[in-house]
Amino acid sequence: MTADMLGAGAAESTRPGSEEQIPLYEEFIYCCGAATQVLKCGPWKDLLETESKTLPGLLFLIIPGNPGLAGYYRTFIRALYHGLNGQYPVWVVSHAGHCKPPSGMGMTEDTDIKELEDVFGLHGQIEHKLDFLRKNVPKDMKLVLIGHSIGCYITLEMMKRASELQVLRSVLLFPTIERMAQSPQGKLLTPVLCKLRYILYMPVYLLSFLPERVKTSMVRFVLRGLKCPDEASIVTSLNLFSVDCVANVLYMASQEMMKVVERDSTTIKQNLKKLIFYYGVADNWCPQQYFEEIKMDFPDGDIRLCEKGIRHAFVLDASREMAAMITDWVQDILTRL
Repeated sequence: MTADMLGAGAAESTRPGSEEQIPLYEEFIYCCGAATQVLKCGPWKDLLETESKTLPGLLFLIIPGNPGLAGYYRTFIRALYHGLNGQYPVWVVSHAGHCKPPSGMGMTEDTDIKELEDVFGLHGQIEHKLDFLRKNVPKDMKLVLIGHSIGCYITLEMMKRASELQVLRSVLLFPTIERMAQSPQGKLLTPVLCKLRYILYMPVYLLSFLPERVKTSMVRFVLRGLKCPDEASIVTSLNLFSVDCVANVLYMASQEMMKVVERDSTTIKQNLKKLIFYYGVADNWCPQQYFEEIKMDFPDGDIRLCEKGIRHAFVLDASREMAAMITDWVQDILTRL
């Protein structure tokens, strides 16, 4: 495992002065035998070792979309931590095998211990997040789960499979929780992801030999349509020049197309008061039709439609705006702590 502190700020102080001064810790660990990147905002690097008198009352945990690279959420977790006045830790855990491990660390752990089968698949990614919580978070820790895209499906499955989790609120952003292959984007990409994804590996392999500055220029070119692209997203996207990362990203995506079919209305009904849904107006992964249907099925639910024109991949250019909204949405539970 490697761990580094990124950014300035005294670890003993929980109240941030500005976003840039917020302590941000980066760790690469093995979870379920797979390389996993964790970013942590706040001075609480190890909740299991923190003295009870200084243990925070709540953990905000982000479950990413796909690609599930924690680095895409750097700006978002810093902004959210700042909006929460530094009172609670804000963590994001990558999907298994989506990050490029540091030198000396393999994509999978070299051990005789039998780890979870198919950890890079959709089912494995759900168990990967539950295993991360079991091994890194006190079992009685109260949680706010924030899922993004397929992270929303994983979040609902976590609540279903581990009802003992002390989840106070789950915020589901641009939730791909049903009929992914039937969505406009799904219809376009399902044939590629399920049948042709292997042909993408060779070009990625060849591109991986390019100098870093050339790769960075290529990423900037792809993101040229954004008015103010997040610099953290540009740096993080360089991981996608790794064949291993891309293979795991595309494999998980292919399973999403096949397995995310029917909405789990039972789990939603059982946890409705804990859930906040946030749909996009022009989202080709979860179109407005899906919003209208779930709103009709759950009229008493907190189900919102974006009025700000925020894109599905909000981390590219709207992290601070999204963090500010979530800070406002969770004030009711914070006042009860």
